[in-house]
Amino acid sequence: MGKMKTHRGSAKRFSRTGSGKLKRHKAYRSHLTGHKSAKRIRNLRKSTLVSKGDQKRIDSMLPR
Repeated sequence: MGKMKTHRGSAKRFSRTGSGKLKRHKAYRSHLTGHKSAKRIRNLRKSTLVSKGDQKRIDSMLPR
C-alpha cells in the first residue's frame, strides 16, 4: 500500500502546534473592512485553534 498523500489545500491553510492541535487563521478580514472597528480587525489578525468537531476531519487530510 502506498503512502497517504497530504491534501495540499489544507496544508496551506492549517499548521500543527507542538502538541498536535491544528492552528488556523480567522475569516472576515480580507476585504470590506471599512465598517469594521479597529479592535475587530486587530483581533482577526490572531490565529486560533480548529474546533473539536472539525479537528478529526482535517487531521485525515494532514497525515503526520
